[in-house]
Amino acid sequence: MTAENDGTGATPEGDDPFAYLYRQQGGEGSPAPQTGTPRRSYNQVRAVGERQYGSQYGSQYGAQRTQQTTYGQQQPNAHYAAPETMPGGRAAAQHHSDGFDDTYGGGRGSGGRNRNGLLVGAIAVVAAVVIGIGAAIYFNSDDPGSRAGSSAGAGAGKGKDQNKPGKPRKGKTVASKQDAASLALAGGASLASDVPNAQGSNGSYVAGMNNGGASATWTVDDVPKAGIYTFFVRYGVPGHDADSTLTINGQPRQQPLNMSNFGDAEEGDWAKGWTETYAWVDLKQGQNTFKISCEQGNKCDFNLDQVWLKAGKLKR
Repeated sequence: MTAENDGTGATPEGDDPFAYLYRQQGGEGSPAPQTGTPRRSYNQVRAVGERQYGSQYGSQYGAQRTQQTTYGQQQPNAHYAAPETMPGGRAAAQHHSDGFDDTYGGGRGSGGRNRNGLLVGAIAVVAAVVIGIGAAIYFNSDDPGSRAGSSAGAGAGKGKDQNKPGKPRKGKTVASKQDAASLALAGGASLASDVPNAQGSNGSYVAGMNNGGASATWTVDDVPKAGIYTFFVRYGVPGHDADSTLTINGQPRQQPLNMSNFGDAEEGDWAKGWTETYAWVDLKQGQNTFKISCEQGNKCDFNLDQVWLKAGKLKR
């Protein structure tokens, strides 16, 4: 049995319902079947290279092969445009190729610089705030009594009494010089003016302090804040040392008020014996009283000229 029949020698057309198509039509470019010529098989066998394709299909196939070869060689596409020819040039091409918008800092162009600029600006603002806070702390951490007005203002923000005065600056005069002749005298103390060089008004001073119980009392009404102050006294001695009792707000100090011959005056020379002494005293805010008196055990041979008060611990 061969491929052209079924082994009986008869043609297979009787079995093929589409046989009439082979007899009536032929493919374009193929020889039409001849009447009376029996078919050799369903597919006519031809020698290699004998079959030819029609001009239409052949040309289309060749064009497709040519186009495929052209794509393989990566020939330019008629619809392709270089990035430089697009609106915005390379920047636009970069924008589309990256898929990010440089305007919002996602790209590598001016957006990155804008982001860096904002970061530097934010750091500068934070640094300025920190420096301002540090400066405020530094300048307000000075001596608590350095600025009476500023201390009162600082307390206002914390609910404190705005009328409450602050501690005065160290060395500031709290009560100016007061003539001893204007003080409250008792116990035999009296006014005098016969010894020259006294600084009191009209050269007056307080004498008679060598009498037991003699005293001169000074009242200061406006001590700004409780704390340590320096109480100054100008006095005169006749060329030898003296002392007295200092009483603050009714409480005598255990240590006597030193009234030595600091002016190195000659014995009996009252005119050259004027000098100054001081004592550190702990005062309360508001009114305070100072009494200089001659008590038992004191050496009271002295005259009183003036008294005054300054803030803080001082030596002069």
